[in-house]
Amino acid sequence: MAWIDVISEDDADGDLAEQYSHLIEPWGGVDNILKIHSLNPESLRAHVVVYKVLMYGKSPIKRPQREMIAVVASAANRCVY
Repeated sequence: MAWIDVISEDDADGDLAEQYSHLIEPWGGVDNILKIHSLNPESLRAHVVVYKVLMYGKSPIKRPQREMIAVVASAANRCVY
């Protein structure tokens, strides 16, 4: 499995720390799928925008169906969702 260097929540500063502050999950941290962008905060910002459009934007596909599609795609890619 590939290894990607990330900046932890505790080590983040500036723009990255600001973005992280809005992405803290109930378990107390930022999901790894988002932290992979930590070396390029602009890509993190873009990832969050795309995610919000795909999951919450106007579409004939209802939110639960979108989640199911994401789960199936992750399983097909052998990715822990």
